[in-house]
Amino acid sequence: MNWKNFFEGIAWLFENILFIPYEGLRSLQLDSWWAANLVSWIFLLIGLIASIYWIYELHLSDKRGEEKKDITAHSFL
Repeated sequence: MNWKNFFEGIAWLFENILFIPYEGLRSLQLDSWWAANLVSWIFLLIGLIASIYWIYELHLSDKRGEEKKDITAHSFL
């Protein structure tokens, strides 16, 4: 086995297996613009909800005082 075959195997994996959902989205866009935008908005909404949840968890962690805030917490400073 040489390096060229190794990298061609990685390329095959991505092109033929892992990019299948993107191919579906690409063909969906050609069929229905509204459906493609709906999928985009769903992903955007999921990201927004995840961000709000993460910020809320950071707020709770800050209220509990779990983070070290003294100068020795980051010695490189």
